[in-house]
Amino acid sequence: MECCLRQQEKEVKMENRKLALITGGSRGIGRAVALRLAKMNMDIVFSYRGGKEAAEETVKLCEEQGVRALAVQADAASREDCDRLTEEAAKFGNGRIDVLVNNAGITRDSLILRMTDEQFDEVISTNLTGVFYMLRPVSKLMLKQKSGRIINISSVAGVMGNVGQVNYSASKAGVIGMTKALARELASRKITVNAVAPGMIETDMTAAVPEKAREELTASIPFKAMGTVEDIAGAVAFLAGEESGYITGQVLLVDGGMCI
Repeated sequence: MECCLRQQEKEVKMENRKLALITGGSRGIGRAVALRLAKMNMDIVFSYRGGKEAAEETVKLCEEQGVRALAVQADAASREDCDRLTEEAAKFGNGRIDVLVNNAGITRDSLILRMTDEQFDEVISTNLTGVFYMLRPVSKLMLKQKSGRIINISSVAGVMGNVGQVNYSASKAGVIGMTKALARELASRKITVNAVAPGMIETDMTAAVPEKAREELTASIPFKAMGTVEDIAGAVAFLAGEESGYITGQVLLVDGGMCI
């Protein structure tokens, strides 16, 4: 009898579990977000463009939290891939997507006099157009549900600009604009749309920055230290949770004071 009750409780818990969809979730900020939301008892679907082993590791780490997890290979710059990712996530979530985190992003840094059309277009396609490709189908689903949380990962570069990142800064500023516009469009259904703007965070992307430049950037931060991926995951978790239900159209800077 006790065994049957435990099984029933488990089934009820699974039935009530929410589904979070994260783009670019195999490593770095995306992985940290996936694990944090898994700890909140959410099933996880995330995309990855390459690195199957890293994706499998993220799935394993999420499943260790007692939830289900699915990795889907998809290119954020492809409309077809984004539509397919949304469909697979909704199927995995029994028709629902409760949280969307648009995290996938790339850099192709160069001073504007040397920046090529390809460097500009590639960053805009992934970081900005790719976010739109995810927002459109997921918004449609959330409107039918009359609920949902959307969190777009922007950057302090989209707030204050950054030398050598005209393309990246433009894409992340665009994400902030889309966040505010979509927040207005979805507010009547109580669907929140917010952005998190990381500052200098210890990731593979920032590890590629030359040491001298890293030291100069760190010195410009009031905290005098770089942030961690867990710092960003904590901000996303707050915006994905019940406590943030009356917050929408906002940009949460997690930057150690860079933009003060």
